[in-house]
Amino acid sequence: MDTRDLRLAANAMRHDVIRMLAQSKSGHPGGSLSAADIVAALFFSGVMDYDAGNPDDRTGDRFFLSKGHAAPILYAAYHRLGWLSDDDLMTLRQLGSKLQGHPDSHACPGVEVCSGSLGQGLSVSAGCALGLKIDAAAVGATPRQVFCLLGDGELQEGSNWEALMFAAHRGLDNLCAIVDLNNLQIDGHVTDVCSLGDIDAKLAAFGWDVTRVDGHDVAAAVTALTAAKAAAGAPQAVVCETVKGKGVSFMEDQASWHGNAPSPEQAATALAELDAERDAIEKEA
Repeated sequence: MDTRDLRLAANAMRHDVIRMLAQSKSGHPGGSLSAADIVAALFFSGVMDYDAGNPDDRTGDRFFLSKGHAAPILYAAYHRLGWLSDDDLMTLRQLGSKLQGHPDSHACPGVEVCSGSLGQGLSVSAGCALGLKIDAAAVGATPRQVFCLLGDGELQEGSNWEALMFAAHRGLDNLCAIVDLNNLQIDGHVTDVCSLGDIDAKLAAFGWDVTRVDGHDVAAAVTALTAAKAAAGAPQAVVCETVKGKGVSFMEDQASWHGNAPSPEQAATALAELDAERDAIEKEA
């Protein structure tokens, strides 16, 4: 997809997020909406090499959603791939549904691992990256890439820093951590609750190569992720500056929308805004 199509894909996924949460009356819109452009850049630009026709294939690049509460944006991506139907989306968080509130690898095709216990995803991703490097070395091949999407509030968990040390020590240059830096968590602004400080400098001090981009500029995200995948010698971190609730005006930069579903009236307003954005993108040359 070109940049315009990626923006339309992100818009469509945001649309799905709102519809899912309005139906379920439960879920996490803010962090799902902030990550839409990042997920579009990963899944639909060609950065990630995977079999789009087979959600159970494990021979390509791997994606781990560490911030598992943002499951709706992952399900929206799977919907665009045809891995989930429109009917599936409307079962979000229902008993017996394959679309649980956090990704369930036993229920939903394509999900690598159950996630949402924040702080664990990067450790799992590092282990996967090391395993892929070992397997590739055994046959003289290039290891597959591992992408891990993290929340900034999640980086307050100490286990992440053990994983960061481990990945640098092992030279896991096939691992890319993507930080959704929206500066909000359930209790308020990350900078107020427990600030990460200069996160770029901290990641670099732990031995990672770091790039910072506007997380809503899909072209910039694609460029950064492509470079990260091609890099050698050290694990890569792409820090994406985002706005929680992006695309829905009354949700943007509001901690209250971390884990609250919209009412029918609010959902209608949100969808109308997203429809207007879609129309504006379609009219661009």
